[in-house]
Amino acid sequence: LSWVPRPWLPPDTAAALLASGPDGEMLWLDVTHRPGQAPWVRLMGRYLLPPCKQRWHTCATFLPQGGLLVCGDRRGSLILFPCSSSSECAAESTSIVNGGTDTVLEDSSNELEPSCLLHKAALPLESPLSVLFGLHGKTGVTSVTIHRGYIYSTGRDGVYRQLRLRDQQLEVLQKHRPCKGLQWIEELHFTLDGDLLVLGFHADNFVVWSSRTGENIHCIPCGGGHRSWSYCSSRGLPLSSPLTNVFAFIKSGDVMLYHHEAEPCEQQVLLASLHGREITCVRRLGAVEVPGHATFNVFVTGSEDTMACVLVLSENSRSAVPLARLSDHISSVRTLAFAMGPGDESLSDEGLSALLFSAGGRAQIECYRLLCTGDTASESAVACQVIHVASHRLDKHWEQKKNRHKLVKMDPETRYMSLSVVPGTSTKQLPTPWKFLAAACSDGSVRIFGLLEAAQKLVLVAESFYHQRCVLKVEAFLYAGAGGERRHLLCSAATDGSIAFWDITGPIMDAVDALHQGEGEMQPLALDAPLVSVMAHSCGVNSLHIRETPEGRYLVASGSDDGSIHVCQLEVALGRGEATARTCLKVQERVSRPCAHAAHVTGIRVLRPDLLLSASVDQRLTLWNQRPGELVPLSTTFFHVPDLAELDCWEEVEAGGELQYYCVLCGRGLEML
Repeated sequence: LSWVPRPWLPPDTAAALLASGPDGEMLWLDVTHRPGQAPWVRLMGRYLLPPCKQRWHTCATFLPQGGLLVCGDRRGSLILFPCSSSSECAAESTSIVNGGTDTVLEDSSNELEPSCLLHKAALPLESPLSVLFGLHGKTGVTSVTIHRGYIYSTGRDGVYRQLRLRDQQLEVLQKHRPCKGLQWIEELHFTLDGDLLVLGFHADNFVVWSSRTGENIHCIPCGGGHRSWSYCSSRGLPLSSPLTNVFAFIKSGDVMLYHHEAEPCEQQVLLASLHGREITCVRRLGAVEVPGHATFNVFVTGSEDTMACVLVLSENSRSAVPLARLSDHISSVRTLAFAMGPGDESLSDEGLSALLFSAGGRAQIECYRLLCTGDTASESAVACQVIHVASHRLDKHWEQKKNRHKLVKMDPETRYMSLSVVPGTSTKQLPTPWKFLAAACSDGSVRIFGLLEAAQKLVLVAESFYHQRCVLKVEAFLYAGAGGERRHLLCSAATDGSIAFWDITGPIMDAVDALHQGEGEMQPLALDAPLVSVMAHSCGVNSLHIRETPEGRYLVASGSDDGSIHVCQLEVALGRGEATARTCLKVQERVSRPCAHAAHVTGIRVLRPDLLLSASVDQRLTLWNQRPGELVPLSTTFFHVPDLAELDCWEEVEAGGELQYYCVLCGRGLEML
């Protein structure tokens, strides 16, 4: 049994009672309170739950639009039922069966006559419109909530999920893991001041966790979650009322009451943190123009705390405001990449749209669709919708093996060090919806992945272990010849200081054919040997960037652990007389600057063919003028972020037509210059 408030009726006079019975049948009873009289009960609908061992519902809610009912069951599934047709049939059937009189449970001789259940066969048994089977595992769904048009579900699997309704189908947008150890989530409370409170049980304690501050507000010893309980808070109410929290529960047959009134807090947060540990990567998504506000820059950061954060950074307010936190990674987030192809980025009223790839420890890649729009009602003036698209782990097959504790797992600590989206894969020459992603891996491999967004598939399509040591950086670029020829090229750099250049056009086209024939499944192909390899540094390459020159050549800049900077110029040539002409790469010019910095060079960008920007752990940001055979320093700026991990740059045209370059640096902090 469970009570469900009706969104179109006052809660103090009417509510819906859902009852699960044998064979998965669930009844919807409308109960109306009548002062001084017995409740008025009316059978509104019959529903059939999906088959499972423990076939009963655990929670439910009505959607305010469309006459739909969402409920969760003991098997961890979310189920969508129609309820508008059932209520219409209920009105007709009860009036016909009872001779035009309403079905009422009358109080006679202190017994309730179940008259409304005698004729339930007159109502059709509704089947689900949409089922997400086992969404929250085998331990069940604990609550379903509607907030701002989205559906939120919680379960005893330690996560809560955000969903939306699309063409009468439930679609999961993303999942959130609030904090480590909170495996039993019971409810979500959305406060009036914009915070989200997660209620659950950790061991034998009742926990209230704040998503805004990222900490536990209350931790009450109660004996665990196997008990009746209720929680109420005045948080978010007008400031005139004192902040009060009340928690009631049953323990050993006694009703216990916990009452807490907040005391004035003498501690003030001067600057809220973005992450719990150092920031390992940062990427700029783009700019969002909000009417009546300045232009906001949207960034994504990844950290050692296993979180990725979408945030806005305003030059006027000089503050960073998080928009969304992505908590799907089980280890550190090391690298980020965007797919900003034609139609993906828009600076119109629709805002920004892009595919985000994040990767890091435990050989895990996650893919999201980000939609950022202006929202003058929110604190940040920007709203961000996150849709989880796909994920991939190299050891996923290992988790499904039986008796795996008896086997030795090969290289369990593989990490993705760098990602790069292969540009130009949706063209007339290659008309495919697949997007391809290159990854540098710590196990010495360069891997290529294919993403089909519509089917939510991320597949490993090709790999090579040419480097035989940890690969630190990859960068994909596109060659477009004068005659319309196109080549997908890849640059990879390893810990020995070598930089290799690959032609991955053939493997990508072969992968498209194999994926089409195998319906999205294939065995990984082997990449051909690199076209050319350059020994650029004496040790690991920590930064890499490629820019095309107006003459059609490519400048490849790299920075190393030894503080040196290396720039080489590449020329791409295609063989003649063959249907599939062989790609030839020639290194035209090489410039090296030893000891350019006093520590690791962890960020480098080619701003123009004659202008280079480098950043190092020595906290110096240096501009270089590239001349034939030499790099000449122009200026040096000291920045305030220690242990620099990465640098990202972009250019903007000011109102007077002046071109300005901006950069964002991350490490133990975040800074924009």
